[in-house]
Formats: sequence, C-alpha cells, structure tokens
Amino acid sequence: MALKQHLAHKLEQRLSPQQIQLMKLLQVPTMELDQRIKQEIEENPALEEGADVDENEFDEDSNEEADIREDEDFDIGDYLSDDADYKTQISNKGKDDDEKVIPLSGDHTFQERLTEQLHLLDFTETEFIVATTIIGNLDESGYLNREVDAIVDDLAFSANVMTSEEEVEKVLSVIQELDPAGVAARDLQECLLIQIERKQDGDITKYTAKKILEDHFEEFTKKHYTKILKKLEISDDDLKEAIEEIVKLNPKPGGSMKESGGNFQQIIPDFLITENEGVLTLTLNGRNAPELRVSGDYKNMLKKYAEGAVASKSDKEALSFVKQKLDGAKWFIDAIKQRQNTLLLTMNAIMTYQKEYFLTGDETNLRPMILKDIAEKVNLDISTISRVANSKYVQTDHGTLSLKYFFSESLSTDSGEEVSTREVKKILSEAVENEEKRKPLTDEKLANLLKDKGYNIARRTVAKYREQLNIPVARLRKEL
Repeated sequence: MALKQHLAHKLEQRLSPQQIQLMKLLQVPTMELDQRIKQEIEENPALEEGADVDENEFDEDSNEEADIREDEDFDIGDYLSDDADYKTQISNKGKDDDEKVIPLSGDHTFQERLTEQLHLLDFTETEFIVATTIIGNLDESGYLNREVDAIVDDLAFSANVMTSEEEVEKVLSVIQELDPAGVAARDLQECLLIQIERKQDGDITKYTAKKILEDHFEEFTKKHYTKILKKLEISDDDLKEAIEEIVKLNPKPGGSMKESGGNFQQIIPDFLITENEGVLTLTLNGRNAPELRVSGDYKNMLKKYAEGAVASKSDKEALSFVKQKLDGAKWFIDAIKQRQNTLLLTMNAIMTYQKEYFLTGDETNLRPMILKDIAEKVNLDISTISRVANSKYVQTDHGTLSLKYFFSESLSTDSGEEVSTREVKKILSEAVENEEKRKPLTDEKLANLLKDKGYNIARRTVAKYREQLNIPVARLRKEL
C-alpha cells in the first residue's frame, strides 16, 4: 500500500504550563511548600522573598540604581553560558516531570547491630562467616526464613566455605542469644519461646506460659482456651496470667529496633477552624501565604533593553533570558495565589457541609460526602478537589484531622435517611468495645444489632467494615 500525505484538522485539550504548575502546587502540603518556594527562588533569580514594592519607587531610584549597575562588572552572559561554574549536572528531564527523592536513613539496621555483637564472641574465622551469612538472611522482622541446608549450599558456592548443617545450627543457636531477644527464630513459636526462656526465674506463671507455647501453641493461636485448661489442669486465673505474660513478648524483634530508630513525621495543619458561640471561623496557615515579588533589578533591566536598540545576537539572547525569568516569576506568584484561593474555597465548602461535626465533634454527625459533592459546590473539577484533599490537614477544637477523614460514602436507613458509613463504623466500634469478651459478637450478631438500630446492612458488609477498622473476627477477640 502506497504512503500518502493529507491534511487533517484535530481538536485537542492541552494544559498550559501555568495550569500544570498550579496542579502540582495544589497537592503539595504545607510542610513541603517552603522547600518548593526555596527551590524556585534558587532556580529563578527574578523571584524574591518579601512584600511587593510599589512601581513608583523603582522609577524614583532608577537613575541611582543604573549608575551602581554600570560600576559593577555584571554580564548577563554568565547566566546564558552552558560552561558556568555553578552548573554541576545536566538535566534531560522534561519540565513537567515529578522530582522523586528517596530519603536515606542514617540509623543502623538491626543486622548491623547484630554484626557488631559478633565481634564480642569467640568465633573462629569460619564460624564468623557462617554467622554473618545467617544475619544477612534475616528479614525485616528478624526471622530466618531460609532452610539450614540452603545456607550450607550458599556458603559453599559464594564464600567457598565447607560446613555442615550441625555447624550452622550451632552458630544459629548462639545468634539467637544476642539482642534483641527472639531474633533469628524460624517461626513465631520459636521466637516467643526464645524470649520466654530468657525470663525463666522460677516463676510458675512464666513456666505455664512456656508450656503453652511448647505444647499447645495451635490451641493458643486459635484461642481454644477450654482445651488448654483441660490439658494443663490449671485454673482460669492461672491461664489468664500466663496469656498476659505471652502478650508482653515481641512477635517482631527486628522491627522493634527499626521502630525505635525511626523518624516520626510532624504534622503541620494547613487550615485552622475555631468555634466561638456557634460561629465557625476558617483561617489558612500563614506558611501557605508567603510574600513573594518580582525582582526590581530584572524589571529595570528589561526596561533598559526595551529602550535601547537590540541588534546583536547576544543582546537578543539576554532580552529573551530576562523575559523568560520575569514571566516565570509572575507565573509562580500567580500560582501561589491561586493555590491559596483554591484551598480556602474548598475547605470553606467542606466546613459548611460538615458544620454539625465541627460544632460538636461527634463522629455520628458526619454527613455522607464525596469529592463530587464539594466539586459541585465550588464549581471545580473533581481531580482538583482530590489534589486539595491529598496530604492536607485541618486543626479543629476536636483534634487535627486529615481532609480525607471527612469524605465517606452514604447509606440509607429504614426511614430513608442518608447517613455516612463512618457513622455505621462508629456504632460497630462501640459495639465491639462494649461486648462481653468471653463471648464476642459474630458478624451476624453485629448485623442484627445494626438492623435493630435501623441500618439495614448485610453480614458481608459488616465484615467489610470490620476489616477496614482492623477489628479481628469474633474468635480472635475472645478473652478470659
């Protein structure tokens, strides 16, 4: 088939650079906005911090500033040259590419801490290699999920160390004596046994706990307490005390070190809602409204080039550079202002929609609300509302909450009233909290309880809500 050329009209919708910049700024939380502004100021010399200065001030001082700049050795070519000293890397990415930075942790991993403890042991060179290989095969929780024979093969092929399963088991038992207690176990039962054995001091309760873990671990995990009572011939109080001792143990010894050395993120609210005599007041965090201005030097520089004749290629490049930076600064300032207006407009709509909750703090007063409801009120796209709600927080008289907290699906009651699914989850949580722990409520009983309150919900839906609330099934909630 022969190739042919033809003309065709095509209509497309494309986002302008300003719209793309605004969308990116909308989803940036307050904590990251400072860094984003500093980055823009570093990249664009025509953008400065501080309140905008009156244009008349520039006109009055223009002659004086011009004399100063003539005395200075200022060359616009320094900004245009590709060989500038400050340019240490080349970026081939597009302007709209998101910058993804991987944070680096400065804390030691639990494997590194275990290796440090190895140097205090009287190991031979071969045993030390075996020990480091075992530690290197531990997962994040501190468990050894590889078989001993597989480790023997690894040592033979990778380290050229010939050893046996008995020697690896011997080194493994030494590692299991290191801190944290329970590390290098091959399953949960072994992990808990290692920890409880370290606590053995003649206490009958700890001995009972050890027997439960050794001989009746399956019954313990399934909470078949009646079978354990019969086999061990102990009282309910003895079993309860032994279980309390087991619950104190750490099922993830490797994760304990990771959590203790972890960094905790501080939440800075983007909005503040206060209530005074039934009137709600919304304010935007001041860090969301920075004072930015276009550089006066660049404005005067553009006037200077506009007044003179632009003939040479270097003058045209300099003029183009100055215009580009000035436009970029104005676009960024406009985007920041639009961001402020959009944030306030959206949050004000949410505050009005959920007024009863903000006044009372009662979760059952939350109205069903989806992104579309707010988008229709503020005449914005749903994707814009989603960007505003993402990673944003509001400080209220009832705590600091994520904006996503206020969005939930609706549910119809027997009377035809539309209620939030969060209200149903609140009732489920209270029912589970107040249930008799010896006989926890099943999903079917919870569904019947909700039906009695006017919420016609199927058992499957109750199970889904229960899982979303991280509430285990009735059998696993059983207590003595």
